[in-house]
Amino acid sequence: MSASVITLNKGRDAHLARLLEGLARGGAFAECVVVEMGAEPPPLPDYGFPLRRIVLDSPGLPLARARNAGRAAASGDHLVYLDVDCIPSADLVTSLDRDLAQADGLVCCEVRYLPALAVSDGWTERGLHEAGQPHPVRVFPDSGLAPTDNPGLFWSLAFGVRATTFDRLGGFDEAFDGYGAEDTDLAFRAAAAGVPVLLTANGEAYHQHHAACDPPLQHFDSIVSNARRFHARHGLWPMDGWLDAFARLGHVSSEWRDDDLTVLRAPSPAEIAAVRVASESPF
Repeated sequence: MSASVITLNKGRDAHLARLLEGLARGGAFAECVVVEMGAEPPPLPDYGFPLRRIVLDSPGLPLARARNAGRAAASGDHLVYLDVDCIPSADLVTSLDRDLAQADGLVCCEVRYLPALAVSDGWTERGLHEAGQPHPVRVFPDSGLAPTDNPGLFWSLAFGVRATTFDRLGGFDEAFDGYGAEDTDLAFRAAAAGVPVLLTANGEAYHQHHAACDPPLQHFDSIVSNARRFHARHGLWPMDGWLDAFARLGHVSSEWRDDDLTVLRAPSPAEIAAVRVASESPF
């Protein structure tokens, strides 16, 4: 197989171990590249497939830079990006590899979101499938590939792309610093270049539960900065649901949709804690 799997990690070693377990249960692929955003971690065990690690000793979450670093280290003709909190189904990588041999696009698979404590030693794919909930916004085909005319539906949680196409698009724009909009920007640039977002019926990823905030006030600064950059390039605001929530909470001006994304005040630690998602919620 010609696929290189790329994942990013920053302190989520337990999630990474489950992702690698999932890869070990699947078919053959070229390699897995793990990009560590931070200090060099302890060695990983042998999972039975080629495994490479790259360390970006950088503060924060340089997601665009890290994904590009993973691509630079990858040797496969096809790139399969998996977020570190995703466990792939046994057929996911080989399915995306076949999809990319047939179609040139950003190919997204279904992601099922798991509640807390859904993953334990001895987990089974059937158990994860049954426990997981699909995302309500994205509708996947019953078979094959289906294009969408809305590049905003692209997600970087689990997707595949031809390496040559990734390079032609210039990869992720590293000017998007930290969390937010770097993946939507890639999808919009891809659409402008004639590269569609394709939804596949083949394979699944299971999103492991972790602490989260809704809205993600812990990423407030980077979301605002990246939203402004996206708007300057594409003429519309990304992450509008989050920006609406920021406005309701009094952190940005209510007129932000009128091209006036003015910060009123940054969230306090107490305000961030107040929007933490309940552990029983999969989203």
